[in-house]
Amino acid sequence: MHHHESIQLRVDRLVRERLEPARERAAVPVRTEVWHVPDEPVPFAEAVRGSFAPVGAGEPWGRPWATSWFRVSGTVPGEWDAGPDEIELVVDPGFVGDSAGFQVEALVYDREGRTLKAIEPRNDYVRLGLGPGGTFEVYVEAAANPNIIGESTFEPSPLGRKETAPDRPLYALGRIALVHRDREVWELIQDVHTALGLARELPLASPRRAELFAALDAAVDAVAPHDVHGTAGLAREALRDALAAPAARSAHRVYAVGHAHIDSAWLWPVRETVRKCARTFSNVLDLMDQDPDLVFACSSAQQFAWIKEFYPELFERIRERVAEGRFVPVGGMWVESDTNMPGPESLARQFVEGKAFFLREFGVETHEVWLPDSFGYTAALPGIARAAGAEYFLTQKLSWNEVNQFPHHTFAWEGIDGSRVFAHFPPVDTYNSTLSPAELAHTERNFADKGRANTSLVPFGFGDGGGGPTREMMAAARRAASLEGSPTVRVATPSAFFAAASAEIDPVPVWSGELYLESHRGTYTSQARTKRGNRESERLLHETELWAATAAVRTGADYPVDALRRSWHTVLLQQFHDILPGSSIGWVHDQAEEEYRKVAARLEPLISDAVRTVTGTGTGEGERLWANASPFAIDGVPAFGVAPRRIEGEVTLEETPAGIRVTSDTLALAFDGDGLISSLVDRATGREAVPPGRRAGLLQVFRDTPRRFDAWDVDVEYRRSGEDLTAADSVEVVTAGGERAVVRTTRTFGRSSVTQTFTVRAGRDAVDIETVVDWHESQRMLKLAFPVDVHTATARSEIQFGHIERPTHTNTSWDTARFETPALRWVHVEDARFGVGVANDATYGHDITRHAREGGGTYSLVRQTLLKAPLFPDPQADQGTHTFRTSLVLGGVAEAVRAGYRLNMPLRPADGGPVEPLVRSGADSVVVETVKLAEDGSGDVVVRLYEALGAPVTATLGLGFDAGTAVETDLLERPVEPRCAVAQEPGAVTLTLRPFQLVTLRIPRAGA
Repeated sequence: MHHHESIQLRVDRLVRERLEPARERAAVPVRTEVWHVPDEPVPFAEAVRGSFAPVGAGEPWGRPWATSWFRVSGTVPGEWDAGPDEIELVVDPGFVGDSAGFQVEALVYDREGRTLKAIEPRNDYVRLGLGPGGTFEVYVEAAANPNIIGESTFEPSPLGRKETAPDRPLYALGRIALVHRDREVWELIQDVHTALGLARELPLASPRRAELFAALDAAVDAVAPHDVHGTAGLAREALRDALAAPAARSAHRVYAVGHAHIDSAWLWPVRETVRKCARTFSNVLDLMDQDPDLVFACSSAQQFAWIKEFYPELFERIRERVAEGRFVPVGGMWVESDTNMPGPESLARQFVEGKAFFLREFGVETHEVWLPDSFGYTAALPGIARAAGAEYFLTQKLSWNEVNQFPHHTFAWEGIDGSRVFAHFPPVDTYNSTLSPAELAHTERNFADKGRANTSLVPFGFGDGGGGPTREMMAAARRAASLEGSPTVRVATPSAFFAAASAEIDPVPVWSGELYLESHRGTYTSQARTKRGNRESERLLHETELWAATAAVRTGADYPVDALRRSWHTVLLQQFHDILPGSSIGWVHDQAEEEYRKVAARLEPLISDAVRTVTGTGTGEGERLWANASPFAIDGVPAFGVAPRRIEGEVTLEETPAGIRVTSDTLALAFDGDGLISSLVDRATGREAVPPGRRAGLLQVFRDTPRRFDAWDVDVEYRRSGEDLTAADSVEVVTAGGERAVVRTTRTFGRSSVTQTFTVRAGRDAVDIETVVDWHESQRMLKLAFPVDVHTATARSEIQFGHIERPTHTNTSWDTARFETPALRWVHVEDARFGVGVANDATYGHDITRHAREGGGTYSLVRQTLLKAPLFPDPQADQGTHTFRTSLVLGGVAEAVRAGYRLNMPLRPADGGPVEPLVRSGADSVVVETVKLAEDGSGDVVVRLYEALGAPVTATLGLGFDAGTAVETDLLERPVEPRCAVAQEPGAVTLTLRPFQLVTLRIPRAGA
């Protein structure tokens, strides 16, 4: 055995058998009583009126998701020679192991209802501020949260819904005692952790390693086994010189930021997140009282808003620490959202609502995007962040890449519009660091930008209800402030880090395009009902704002500010990166669907009232009118206007022995005997869209058994197990021609069935497909496939305010790993003269690949991923009926853009008279995404638009109201230095935009 190994064994035994038991000089029992809440949690004022009964250690309590309140009282022994900082209440409500954030948690209140501190497995004490003879009474709100993950087996669990969880106690009450803490022993334990942890990280032959082990050996000798309390100081003295050696000039510099990544829902419902936030924030405030060096960064305005609503006293204490600059709002978003699936306006509103909250409540302007854990990052985000006034970006999740190691930790990230943010990816590879010597050493070794930079950020603290930073972590930071052999550690704000990091690196390496996560690709598909609820809610919010703004401008009607803000907050919360991606327990998704129903119930009447207001009462005797909320004309109805439909042309249908043929003025379509598309010809060019020997509209089922995370992942091996659903139970003609032709097919497979309805409409260059699936599969995945006779190496996918071009080949490991990709409303493939788009109304997951074509060349295979059937964390995920709408559209990217909006903004029937739009775009490539009134209540019209095709353009925006001077603003509608050329004349604004440029215009109403 190496000499150092023998010393390590001595040290380990010292800590285990001598030091840990000596943390307490003395302990006395306390009086403990309990009241079990009958159902959902109750506030403090109600809990203290409960019927409390005596309870002792070992007594079972807490069925899954239940709450129990413990009343604890006692007296500090008069003979204790201890100050207030040494007298603590230790609470073990029944911890199972030391997993923090995934089991029982508790919050301690004083008799007045003020939160004192939370209780977690690795943070189980409460300071009472008492001396000898002092008495106390506190209330402990204990949550019997089940451990859904178990021993990281990710097996199906009934615990994810209250109604399926077993009705039996999960926990047994542990020790609750008043203790006299030995601070010197505790400090010695921290010294040993630092010295031993650092020694383990150093090279075997390092003199510094030998010095540390020698000091540890001496420290063991200094501790008298039968007088640990009396000799702990001698052991600390033996370590003092070794721990005082300063860091080298070249040591890596760590900015340590207190942090607690609290998922706004995941393996617990939203209501439990509210309490997790209260617990962690109470801990942070208590630790700030103990340690003036602690700085804590907290994202998500939603979490602050919950505290303001449900814990107002706690919120006011937070407000004080924010004013001091120690409790630091970061990120500027409503939640740490997914970024692949929120629509363009939604992702903008994450910043609008988040930053507005921080400005309103704290007077704080956040300048960074803080998304450590989201599942990949859209290439639109740099532009949106810049438009919100942010200039920095932080993530950690890219360390989860399965194939490729990201080449930088500090870099400039460039979006599709050319905007750049200064980005950092902490090389510590965790957002829940404990500041251990091992983590700090990994940070230094792992940092990819050595030579041009030497600074990184380390977020430290237990997350997800684990309680945040601890005094042990602060002790570790203090010891590593300047320590030979270790990176230096400075506890600081994120803004201090970004200032230092951006100043030291020149030139800054640039990463252009999306930050694709090579993992968690199933999140584009899991929990389809949640995804549909998001998409439909985005539509309703768009329509409400458009028509309410139109009504306000045209008639002076009130604008529904409160209803809109409340609805936006609901939708933005559901876009959190474990809700919209479908990776939460069933309870979370059940609640999300209910919240979406409430949004619809709130907004639908507002839309109807606004449309009725702008069209007038009408007599019902004239032509039927249609309201068009799309930025493009549909069937003769102008964008953002109300008018009769004008449908030109005719569709014919012919049934032949070989199948069904449908012809319109724009396309010719053939179905074979299985009801699959065997031919699709663009009549204008004669170009065939379906490759020889292939069929489009094909449903395929694959085995879906990821290596690790059911709901999160799609593994590439799924491609080995595909089954084509070709045999049809029926193929029938529903409508034989005229304005439209409709063909319907039905199929059965496994325990499921599917009905597909194909519609060709006069005047449209698309085949519309409705797919209704009665889904009762498990661990299977359903895709809808469209082989396209286009030879190309790339495909385009819509993202927020533009699109991204991705390779369809597998030349590099980066291309190979990108085998499942997200898109918003459409994807598109084209060669120099011909293109085909596939649009959707609520599908996000796609894969687009190249294949050898009969007769030579290649064709493109475009597939939508409709459904998964994961068993974890929700074993009932996606069971039941789903409806998907798809458009197969012929033409270029512009046609795909129009098809995406048409499918997602269907015409709405209206009565009364026609309505002219408030705004009109004079160019197909300039898309008006949003029309609304200003957030400040001024009545100004706000127009958000973007260049959609990726080319510079000068376009005129027609104004259908008496307008004042248009002003370019940021997303928060504050004037900015113009980023685009704007010229105005009566009734029109002319703009010159660069590719994919996002612009917000604020236009006063003349005379308003």
